[in-house]
Amino acid sequence: MSQVNLAEKNADELPGVHARTTKISKAKAIAFKIALVTALAVSASTYFVKRPFNGFPVGTLKDGVDLCPQADELVPEKNGVIWESLQQTYSTEMFKARAIDWLGGAVRIPTETFDDMGDVTEPVWEKFLPLHDYLKNSFPLLQVLFRMGPFIVQLPNSRCVSHSNLELTKVNTYGLLYVWTGSDSALKPLLLAAHQDVVPVLETTIKEWQHPPFSGYFDGERLWGRGSCDDKSGLIGIVSAIESMLENGFKPTRTVVIASGFDEEVSGIRGASSLATEMLERFGENAFTMLLDEGSGYDEVYGRVIAVPGIAEKGSLNVHIKVTSPGGHSSLPPPHTSIGMLAELLVQYEKNPFEVHLTRGSPTYRNAQCMAQHAPGVSPSLKEHMLRAEHCDGALRAAEQELFKNRAFMSLVGTTQAIDLVDGGVKVNALPEQAWAIVNHRISTESSIATTKVRDIELLESLANNFNLSYTAFGNHISNEDGPSYGTLTLSTAFGDGLEPAPVTPSGEDAAPFQLLSGTIKAAYNSHRNISGSGAIIVSPGIMSGNTDTRFYWKLTDHIFRYGHLGGAGGGSLPSGVHTVNEGKAILDRANCSPAISINSFVEMIRFYTTLVLNVDESSLP
Repeated sequence: MSQVNLAEKNADELPGVHARTTKISKAKAIAFKIALVTALAVSASTYFVKRPFNGFPVGTLKDGVDLCPQADELVPEKNGVIWESLQQTYSTEMFKARAIDWLGGAVRIPTETFDDMGDVTEPVWEKFLPLHDYLKNSFPLLQVLFRMGPFIVQLPNSRCVSHSNLELTKVNTYGLLYVWTGSDSALKPLLLAAHQDVVPVLETTIKEWQHPPFSGYFDGERLWGRGSCDDKSGLIGIVSAIESMLENGFKPTRTVVIASGFDEEVSGIRGASSLATEMLERFGENAFTMLLDEGSGYDEVYGRVIAVPGIAEKGSLNVHIKVTSPGGHSSLPPPHTSIGMLAELLVQYEKNPFEVHLTRGSPTYRNAQCMAQHAPGVSPSLKEHMLRAEHCDGALRAAEQELFKNRAFMSLVGTTQAIDLVDGGVKVNALPEQAWAIVNHRISTESSIATTKVRDIELLESLANNFNLSYTAFGNHISNEDGPSYGTLTLSTAFGDGLEPAPVTPSGEDAAPFQLLSGTIKAAYNSHRNISGSGAIIVSPGIMSGNTDTRFYWKLTDHIFRYGHLGGAGGGSLPSGVHTVNEGKAILDRANCSPAISINSFVEMIRFYTTLVLNVDESSLP
């Protein structure tokens, strides 16, 4: 039955239809104002006019405009002797064998996390203890001092001298916080993050794995298993680099902190959240010079190898949509049951995706600029549009139309919606008294939770009126709460109140941490291939398609980067194959990735972390 016919049904069948009125509540009006202010604030924070970056001639367009200035490769100088020594070490077969053992051993320890594991006092969390023992035994130089409350004790059987000690604090039982104290306490520390947990492996899929998911099997080229990409390669890559530097007698000038959560895959509320609180208490707000966590890597894009450090993350909001209506026997059905009304509401969502536009200055806009300037496979028309887009709205819209042919890129730009959960009804001959669904939103870096809520409220308003449903959204009455109704429509948040988009990390010509990271990426990439120069790999800012533990670390530094230096992981998203059967295989087979997680790729990650620590250590960053 159409909405028009439904509205014409008499009051006996659908009580109160003709008396139904809709009002804009005071709360809703306030929500509109909040949304407008929030949207303007976010837009202002992410908008900046880019100017040519003098001194970097790589890839300028035909009229000399530099849309995507590039840093030179940055090879450690003060720490150059140890860097050169370690680069040679990392090229040996002996070190590759150690890397296989290090990562394989960690993958062989199942550390799956589930949504319903309860408090950390539950025995199910004890699965992380074997991993902690493994780290202690496999990286003996890394954890010589152990903090217990206000006391620090020496661990036995250490071959580490006192000036090389790292201090380990266990936070909320299973969170790991390592502090490698530098000689200059006036310098802000470098913060490196990686998580210990992995997503579960379904019992029904185990036979589909080419090698058992927790075997850590090495086939002569690549290492298989859950966590080999996400994120034990990151955690083991960091500690392998530091262990190697300690073995070579490196003494940091700048303090290095490693924060390792244990429930990132289930939102980090026990791990990273507790680690953030601990670090804020010990170091204070904005206490770190920069932060690096898991994220995208590099890949060949339109004929050019491009690395994409994530300088922002989209927000998220889960909206619970619940419809109620009178029950009864299914032999006497109404025109629409709760499930039928919910179905039409959900169709309304899918028929009306969020309007998406590319915004000047946003991370995705800057990523498009870099592709247009440096990737030879980009069409001449897109290059021309992006060249003019900075000052011409028509060119910006034309560029947008071309770019949005790639749906993945379009999804990175705008707010998305996905109907992920639905439920309703209890018996085949009983009218369902309620039905519900959950829509997952990933919120654009230029938007906000308030804006997303207002849009959802308005989207369903006319249908609520047509179905004669009393409409309440996020605690506010949208319809006239005193009028008669056939049932109810309620919007609420699910799984928390949502997450605002992350602050955008500075990445312009004056952003020294981003420039240092860019030069480090180039140096690590070149060293691994025994080449030099700044043009072999392009570095472009971008965003993460998902959320990381950095959601809890916003107060620690303004310079947060999500980057893993893993081949085949460009474009601002995690490598394909992560969280799936045969984790890593999809990226293992891609060109320029030297199969990931191949031992070759993992060793390159260790090179990257080593180069980053040494570069930050000798830098002029505060």
